Amino acid sequence: MTQQNVVLSKTKSGINRDLTVAQKPPAAPGGYIPIPRRRVLKNLEINGGQRINAWVDSMRASSPTHAKSTSSLAEEHSSWILRHPSALDMFEQIMDASRGKQIVMFLDYDGTLSPIVDDPDRAFMSDSMRKTVRKLARCFPTAIVTGRCRDKVYNFVRLAELYYAGSHGMDIQGPTRDSKYSNKDKGEPVLFQPASEFLPMIDEVYNQLVEKMKSIPGARVENNKFCASVHFRCVDEKKWSELAQEVRSVLKEYPKLRLNQGRKVLEIRPSIKWDKGKALEFLLESLGFANCNDVFPVYIGDDKTDEDAFKKLRDRGQGFGILVSKFPKDTTASYSLQEPNEVMDFLQRLVEWKQVSLRLRARSRV
Repeated sequence: MTQQNVVLSKTKSGINRDLTVAQKPPAAPGGYIPIPRRRVLKNLEINGGQRINAWVDSMRASSPTHAKSTSSLAEEHSSWILRHPSALDMFEQIMDASRGKQIVMFLDYDGTLSPIVDDPDRAFMSDSMRKTVRKLARCFPTAIVTGRCRDKVYNFVRLAELYYAGSHGMDIQGPTRDSKYSNKDKGEPVLFQPASEFLPMIDEVYNQLVEKMKSIPGARVENNKFCASVHFRCVDEKKWSELAQEVRSVLKEYPKLRLNQGRKVLEIRPSIKWDKGKALEFLLESLGFANCNDVFPVYIGDDKTDEDAFKKLRDRGQGFGILVSKFPKDTTASYSLQEPNEVMDFLQRLVEWKQVSLRLRARSRV
C-alpha cells in the first residue's frame, strides 16, 4: 500500500511539533479490512431485497421525515437531556474539569459550524462563526474533522491556522500558516493519507454513481476524495429504496469498499481501520499528547460518524464529546448543543474563559 506518514519533531512542550511528509508508510491503519468477496456478495443480498430493506429502514431511522407527537417528543427530550445536558448550562463544571490541562478542540463542519442545507455546495459558515473559530485557534489547538473533501471544507472555512482532517480523517493536513501550535519552519505541512491507494477506485465509483443517480430526482453525488457520498435529503422517501438499489449495484463490484451512513447521506469509503476516532487519536499524538494525562480534548459534532470520536474520548477517559442535535439520539457524547448558533456561543465562552485565565495569571505574576 502506497501511503504517506508524518515525522514528528521532538520538542519539550509537546505542542510545537512540526508535521512533515515522509516516505515510510504508517502502521496504524493496518491496511484494508480483508473481506472475502463471497461474504460481501452474500451480505449485499444480490438475489433478494432483505438487505435493501434493512438499508432503507436504517435510512429512515437516522433521517426521520415524520415528526412524533409534541407530548411524546417533549417527554423523550426531557429524559434525554438529563443524560446529555446542555454544554452551555454545564460550562462552569466543564471548565473546572479542564483546569491544569491543555484543551484541544475538534470540530465537525456540516451541522456544527454551518447549518445543514439542501445543497451541500452551499453549506457556508457565517462570518461570525469564522471569526469565532479564528479566535478559538489562537487559544487552543483546533482541528476540523469532517466527512467532506479536505480542500472543499478548507474553502468553506478559509483559516490556514487550523488542522484539517477531511474524508473522515483519511486526508489530514496541518496548519499552513504559522501559529503557536505549529513549528515555524518552512517545511511542508502535514499530509497524512492512509488510504491513498484507493483514490482511483473512489473516482470510478463516483462516476458510476453520478450516472446511476440521474434517474432519481433530488439525488446528489459528491466526490469527497477518499469517499463518494450520495445525498438523499431532497429525494422523495418513496424513492429511497430505488436509490439504495442503485448504490448497492455499484458497491457489489468493489469488495474493498464499504457503506456508511450519515444524516441523509450514504457514503462509500475504503474498508480500512480508520475513522474520525482514529483521526482524533492521530492528531493528539501529533501534538505530543499520546500518553499525557494533562490533555483535555473536546469534540463537537452532529453526525453518526462523529460517534467514533465520542467513543474514543470515552475510552481514553479524557475530555468529552458534545452532540449537536435538537432531537434525542443514541450517543456516547457527554453533553449536547441544539444547533450551530449554540456551538458558536459555546466556543465564544471558551475564548472568553481563556482570556480571563490569562489575565488572572498575568496579575498573579506582578
